[in-house]
Amino acid sequence: MDYSYSRYNIQGKEQALARALEILPGALSWSIIIGMLVVSIIKPLIAAVIMIAFVLYWVLRLLYMNIFLILSYLRLTIEKDTDWMERIAGIDRIDDYLKGLCNARLHKGIKDKISSRIHCGELTHLAKSGLTPPRSRDIYHLVIIPVINETKDVIEPGIKGIISGKYPSQRIFALIALEARASEEVSRDAALIRDAYKNNFFDFIVVTHPSDIPGEARVKGANTSCAARYAKEYLDKKGIPYENVIVSCFDADTVANPDYFSCLTYHFMMTTDRTRSSYQPVPVYHNNIWNVPGFARIIDIGTSFFELIEATDPVNMVTFSSHSMSFKALVDIGFWPVDMISDDSAIFWKAFIHYDGNYHTTPIYTTVSMDIAAGKNSVKTFVNIYKQKRRWAWGVENFPIVARAFLKSKSISFYKKITYGYRLLEAFISWATWSMLLSLVSWLPGLFAHREFANSTVYYIAPRIQTTIFGLASFGLVICVVLSILMLPKRKTKSILKRIQHVFEWLFIPVIILILSAIPALDAQTRLMLGRYMEFGATDKYRKK
Repeated sequence: MDYSYSRYNIQGKEQALARALEILPGALSWSIIIGMLVVSIIKPLIAAVIMIAFVLYWVLRLLYMNIFLILSYLRLTIEKDTDWMERIAGIDRIDDYLKGLCNARLHKGIKDKISSRIHCGELTHLAKSGLTPPRSRDIYHLVIIPVINETKDVIEPGIKGIISGKYPSQRIFALIALEARASEEVSRDAALIRDAYKNNFFDFIVVTHPSDIPGEARVKGANTSCAARYAKEYLDKKGIPYENVIVSCFDADTVANPDYFSCLTYHFMMTTDRTRSSYQPVPVYHNNIWNVPGFARIIDIGTSFFELIEATDPVNMVTFSSHSMSFKALVDIGFWPVDMISDDSAIFWKAFIHYDGNYHTTPIYTTVSMDIAAGKNSVKTFVNIYKQKRRWAWGVENFPIVARAFLKSKSISFYKKITYGYRLLEAFISWATWSMLLSLVSWLPGLFAHREFANSTVYYIAPRIQTTIFGLASFGLVICVVLSILMLPKRKTKSILKRIQHVFEWLFIPVIILILSAIPALDAQTRLMLGRYMEFGATDKYRKK
């Protein structure tokens, strides 16, 4: 569909529609919060029944999510020792490889048996499709690293991580996308890194993105699109087909797991519609996790948990932060939006609309590690995290653009329009309201009910319901605590006391989610509702010396 993925350059009725759709998420969130406050005062008994039903639904959904969190974590653990390079070589000789792979007797250990069984099923599906994957020797990787404020100490660990990985870095084209307005120190560091590591890659180039190009905002997408256009010309000169190139857009602080590119190559080869899929790893925030306050640790571990849960539902999964996709798809859709802040999710929706709904995200069970937004002290860390979460929540800007495309498109199925449109809107409404209702509104009906509440059936059953709900919620919290301990980086420099302290940090999760998740989300929706559009702000990458 010929559609401009932007809120700009629209007029008349479409502009009025766009504005109404921008108002909708914030209006719904505030209506739910204010509505429950009013009902709690005027009709507290009705409010109490609603809140009991809501809290029970929330706890059941929490348990449901915990089940999939455990399953996803187990899959991540099972694949931790997988030799992806061996599997890539096996796909190149799929017929002979498949015969030995599916023989359970050849595999030792429960993890190996489960992993091989999953791999056998995927490979069998690929063989039956009759679609021949590209040879592994014909596949190249393009890694784009946008830089504006990040110095050598932030960028270099990620470069070293790529080189020390199990995938041959000579088949990786690294490209630093440098903003022209970057400081002299940042520009110098980018050049130093390129010169130091160029021989380790297929090629390593620094591309400078000019400032103040008409039609572009000061956003990361404009920078990465400039770099991708350069890469397009480069690949044309080299005669490398776009469909054989996988592009990964990494934040400057991203350190990929040693298995990342081999795991990514495997999934790219195994996916039958590989050029119409993004590939999403599990983000973890281990780079500086022991150097930040407890509230910062908890909120970003929660982000990792959310992405683990999302990996169990690839049909509805949307790209987040550092991810990968086919370079052919990137060229087809016209690169990243150059006037939007939420480029990591916008690129998925832009591709989804371009391909008439025939686009999806493939979860890959490996990790990329990034920095927790930190500052020189706890206050600055708090401010940086709040701004980062608000910027993430500004992804709500995608809703009006996607909704307009759905209304305009005749090629996307009605079912996909309803399911994807509802899920996109519901995700942002829940983000902004759930914590508010649970933390601030749930206790109000009892405060205002007085005798009306005391003489009702609800008064007698409420304590039992609350006890049951508390027990279920506590069970879910224990699961989160255990998994967070298991996922923390195993560094000998941190004593057992530090990990015990981390367990008690989880007791503050309701307050942390309210202040550093729900409020930033409501802040972003309110700004969009009022037409006070945000500007992109790069997250500070502070490193303790």
